[in-house]
Amino acid sequence: QVQLVESGGGLVQAGDSLRLSCAAPGGTFRNLGVAWFRQAPGRERESVAAISWGGGSIYYADSVKGRFTISRDNAKNTVYLQMNSLKPEDTAVYFCAAHPLIGVGVRSSEYGYWGQGTQVTVSS
Repeated sequence: QVQLVESGGGLVQAGDSLRLSCAAPGGTFRNLGVAWFRQAPGRERESVAAISWGGGSIYYADSVKGRFTISRDNAKNTVYLQMNSLKPEDTAVYFCAAHPLIGVGVRSSEYGYWGQGTQVTVSS
């Protein structure tokens, strides 16, 4: 069992930046692919970005390409999501997910470990 804890969410204005962190306290991200998903009120959970264990494969949703960057520090058991040029439509609860994967996964069904989520609110 892998426990995931997200942090870094908050209330910002359009155009601002935030960096989300996903940590595995007491555990490890070794051999795990990790992804960020988000869910806005009344909408389905959607994938935002994903990164393979070694970092060699990365996926971004079209809606965040060029603005968000996913990265990982396996020595610190932490995965990051740097979010720049935030827009009101980025407002959602952001979830970190992990699972033993080859490459990257973009479907929530591919991930067995989930964090509790962190709220990101972008005002216009």
